[in-house]
Amino acid sequence: MTALAATPKIVDDERNDIAHLVGDIERLEMIFDGWEDNARGAARAYGLAIEALNGEALRRLVSALKRDPAALAAMKAAVTDDVVYAVMRRHGLVKPSLTERVETALEGIRPMLASHGGNVELVGVEPPAIEVRFTGSCDGCPASALTFHAGVKKAVEEACPEITEIHQVKGMASAATGGESVRFISPFALSSGGSWQYATKIADIPQGGIKSMELDGEKILLSRQGSIVTCFQNACAHLGLALDDGEVRDGIITCPYHGFRYDLSSGECLTAPAVQLLPHAVRVVGTRVEVRLQK
Repeated sequence: MTALAATPKIVDDERNDIAHLVGDIERLEMIFDGWEDNARGAARAYGLAIEALNGEALRRLVSALKRDPAALAAMKAAVTDDVVYAVMRRHGLVKPSLTERVETALEGIRPMLASHGGNVELVGVEPPAIEVRFTGSCDGCPASALTFHAGVKKAVEEACPEITEIHQVKGMASAATGGESVRFISPFALSSGGSWQYATKIADIPQGGIKSMELDGEKILLSRQGSIVTCFQNACAHLGLALDDGEVRDGIITCPYHGFRYDLSSGECLTAPAVQLLPHAVRVVGTRVEVRLQK
């Protein structure tokens, strides 16, 4: 009787107030959680049975409406309402919206970004394009291009092939601090083990060009655009041949052997998008360029 007396009373003029309805459900669930196992299980089974009945009724309703083109159009318009969409999704009557699928794709890479103090947010969806923005440490990071191509772009394209344009909206980068600055490359490369090794001075990497060298037995290729430095294994993803004799123009290097073209800001292969250059982690400490090899 105590539990029944505590059951919230839903007033008529609040029946259409979603916040109150959700609050009622949450308060009832709190009451159920205080019951013994048998009683709590019975209450939840009762709720699931009602939900299943409602789901079956909705399925039959949708099936009937689909036979009438005008009714089908009205139903599609109604599903744009957040509450209607949520209920229909709950019962599996509509597919996930494009926005939901994009958010799910981004959610899959957020733990990696969060481990390094960054995040990515969806700014807008206008098929076939979306806009995203990096926040936290990813905002203004010199390696955000690599993060964008290796993480965000790849995740969204795999989950939503109808999205063919993914634009990165620039955020407000943190103000630079005094003293020696330390810039880390994308966290997708930082997952590799090993220690930082001095490679060269930033001034020794030609602006807009490349510098090839060997570090700890590994042949690497360094490139620079302003203060942004990237590092990749000096091996074409096609047949593993060295790239350092290739032509570099507008941030793109072309393999001198078979013409494969790579974006030096991300390692993305523009000739065969399914492959890319192997990245190594880079940081710039003052004028020093340090590399952490990915073994």
